[in-house]
Amino acid sequence: MGIPKEGSSAGVTIAVGIVSALKGMPVRNDLALTGEITIMGKVLPVSGSRQKIRAAFDAGVKEVLLPADNLKDAQVLPAYILDAVKLAPIESIAQVLELALITD
Repeated sequence: MGIPKEGSSAGVTIAVGIVSALKGMPVRNDLALTGEITIMGKVLPVSGSRQKIRAAFDAGVKEVLLPADNLKDAQVLPAYILDAVKLAPIESIAQVLELALITD
């Protein structure tokens, strides 16, 4: 399984924040995101994805970007959550930036 890591699920969020700051582009405020990223920009699955989606729902978030490999874990959530929150599977940091940053 590998060596346990602290904070790895924040990799995608940290990368989006850095790119946003460097490019002066705001991040959408209606979504939540999670995922570990590799040095080559691939998004890896994280643990606790169901709890993170439930927390996003509780906070009123309408869309969650999560690693594509975590999508199957989310399918066991109650229908009322799955109906209210759009789950967008992500595979690369390039895809995340395209979805998260406001380009207008």
